[in-house]
Amino acid sequence: MASSSATPEFVESLRSQVEEMAACLLTEGPVEGEWFAILRRISEQSRGAATDVALTAMELEAQLGRSAVPEVRENILTMGIERLRKAIEAQSVETQKPDPMAALAADPELMHDFIMEAREHLDRSDVQLLTLEKAPDDGEAINSVFRSFHTIKGLAGFLELNEIREVAHETENLLDLVRQGTLRFSPAIADVVLNASDFLRHWLVRVESTLSGQSAGPAPSADALIGSIHAIVQGGSTPSSAAVALAGMDEEASSGEEQKADGKKTVAAEARAVRVDTEKLDYLADMVGELLIAESMVRHYPEIASLQNPALLRDFSQLGRITAELQRTAMSMRMVPINGLFQKMSRLVRDLSRKSGKQVELESIGGDTELDRNIVEQLGDPLMHMIRNSVDHGIESAEEREKAGKPTAGKVTLSAGHQAGWIVISITDDGKGLDKSKILAKAQQQGVIDDATALSENDIFHLIFHPGLSTAAKITDISGRGVGMDVVKRQIQKLRGRIDITSKAGEGTTFQLKLPLTLAIIDGLVVGVGEERFIVPLFSVREMLRPTAEMIFTVENRREMAMVRGSLLPVVRLSRKLGIAARSEVPEESLFIVAEARGATFCVMVDELIGKQEVVIKGLGEMLKNTPGIAGGAILGNGQVGLILDLDAIYGQQNDV
Repeated sequence: MASSSATPEFVESLRSQVEEMAACLLTEGPVEGEWFAILRRISEQSRGAATDVALTAMELEAQLGRSAVPEVRENILTMGIERLRKAIEAQSVETQKPDPMAALAADPELMHDFIMEAREHLDRSDVQLLTLEKAPDDGEAINSVFRSFHTIKGLAGFLELNEIREVAHETENLLDLVRQGTLRFSPAIADVVLNASDFLRHWLVRVESTLSGQSAGPAPSADALIGSIHAIVQGGSTPSSAAVALAGMDEEASSGEEQKADGKKTVAAEARAVRVDTEKLDYLADMVGELLIAESMVRHYPEIASLQNPALLRDFSQLGRITAELQRTAMSMRMVPINGLFQKMSRLVRDLSRKSGKQVELESIGGDTELDRNIVEQLGDPLMHMIRNSVDHGIESAEEREKAGKPTAGKVTLSAGHQAGWIVISITDDGKGLDKSKILAKAQQQGVIDDATALSENDIFHLIFHPGLSTAAKITDISGRGVGMDVVKRQIQKLRGRIDITSKAGEGTTFQLKLPLTLAIIDGLVVGVGEERFIVPLFSVREMLRPTAEMIFTVENRREMAMVRGSLLPVVRLSRKLGIAARSEVPEESLFIVAEARGATFCVMVDELIGKQEVVIKGLGEMLKNTPGIAGGAILGNGQVGLILDLDAIYGQQNDV
C-alpha cells in the first residue's frame, strides 16, 4: 500500500520514465546503460513512496545483470516494462483513494464534534422510528428520520468518511421514497433503518478509537445492509395517504409550517449552549469541592472562630453563601435528563418484543428528571438487565394473557422522579408477578438458604439477586442463566443506591431503584465512636434519640433490640462492627441513630453526635476501596479525615440470609 508521499504528480513521473525505457527498447541498437540508469532512478525514487514499483525495478535490474544473451535480455526487459506499467497503474488507483486516517488527523476536534452530533441524530432517529411503528402515517416523524440521515450523510461526505456517507445516503434514499409515498412505512423498513443506525454507531466507535490512538478492529462491510435496503426498494409497497400528501415537496418545503416553532426553539437553545468536555466539568466540580473543604477548614480555625468582629463575620457569611451557590451551579452542570437513557430502553423493548414473539409496549414517565451524568452512564446496564427480565420472565405470552383476562399486549412502565432527596426510578410490568414458592425452592435447592420460616416477603424477593439463581423454566438468548440480577444489585450498591421490590401474583412486579442525586457530595451526620469520626449519610437517617434502659431488650440472649415508637428494632453497635473501642458499652450513655437500609429500619449505636456537614466524597484508593461497611472518605471541617458509612453493608453483615 502506498504511503502518503505518493502524489499524482509523482506517479505521472514514474509512468514517463517507464515509457522512456520502452522507447529505448524499440530503437535500433539500444544503449543498455540507459536501461540500467532509468531502472535505478525508478527504484530509488519509489522506495518509501511506491514499494511495489521499487521492488519490480530492482528485480528487473538484477535479472538483466545476470543474463548475457541479448535476446533473453530483450524478453526480460519487455515483460519487465509491462510489470512496471501494472504496478504504476495500481499505485495510481491507491493514490486516488481518499485516506480517512489523514482526514481524522487533520482536524480531530471537528471529528469529535461530528461524532457527538451524529450520535444525537441517531438517538433522535430511533425514537421517531418507534413512533412510526405505531403511527406509520406520521409525516413529521418520517421527515425527522430523513433529516437525521441526510445531515449525517452531508457531514460524513465533507469529512471523507465514505463508509458512513454511503450507508447514510442509501438509507436516506429509502426514507425519501417513504416521504414521497412510493413506499409505505412497514416493520421491515423499521428493521433495516435501525440496522443502519447500529452500523453507523459502530463506525462512530471506530472513528473514536482511531482518534484516541486505540485499535479500531476490522472494518464491518456494508454490502449486506445496502443489499437489504435495495431489496426493499425493489420490492415496493402501497403508498400511504399521509406519504402521498408529502409527494412533490422539496426537502425544505416538506418540513412545513408545523416545524417552524420547534426550529426556532432549537436554534435559540443551540445559541445559548456551549459544548464542554465532560472531563473539564468533572474537574471543575472537584475543584469546587476542594474550595468547599478549604472554606470549612478556615471557618473552623480556633483563632477565627473566637473572633467577634461583626464586619469579618459578615464577610465570612457572604463567602459561605457564594461558595454554596458556586457548588450548586457546578453540580447542576453535571446534571442531565434521564430521557436519553429511557429512549434507549424503548429500542431495547422493541427488539426484545420481536425476538420473543410477545407483544410488549413501553411507557416512559418523568424523562425530564435530572440526575448526575455519571449515574446516568452507569445505569444503562442495570436497566437493560431488569427490562430483559421483565419481558422474558414477567410478561406472559399473548395466549396466557388472554386466558387470564388481560390485554394481549403486555406493558412495561419506566418512571423517574424525586422523593425525599432521592431519585426514584421504577420498572413496572403487568405480568404474572414473582412466584415466592419457586424462588424459595430454587434457593433451597442451591443451598442459598436452609430455613425459610424467618424470611419476610421482601427477603424472599431479594433472593433473585443471588448469583446463579434463576427460576426460568428454560434458558433463552434473552435471559435465564441467573446472571444479570446480581450484577444489577452490585451496580446499584456501587452508586450508593438501593432496590425495593413489590410484586403481586397475576398482576405484575415493580422494581424501585433509589439513587442519590449526585455521587460527588453528600449531606451527613458526623458522629464519634471512640477517637474516630464517621459520617452517616443523611438520606438514610430517620431520627436520633438517647435510649433509656427500659427501651433495650435482648432476644435469645444474643441480639439486642430497642423499642422505638412501638416498633422493635435491631441494634447495631458500630464500635463492635468496625472493631473500635467505644467510650462506653452502656446504651443509656450512648446515642441511637434510627436508620434505613436494605428495606429495614434499625438503630446504630454511636458515642456522640458531632454535627451535620456537607462533605465531598473521596475514594480510599485501591487497597481500601473494598473495605466492608465503608463507602468512602471525606475531609471534615477541622481537617480530620472521616469515613463515610455504608449502612446497607453494615446492616447486611449481620442480617444477610
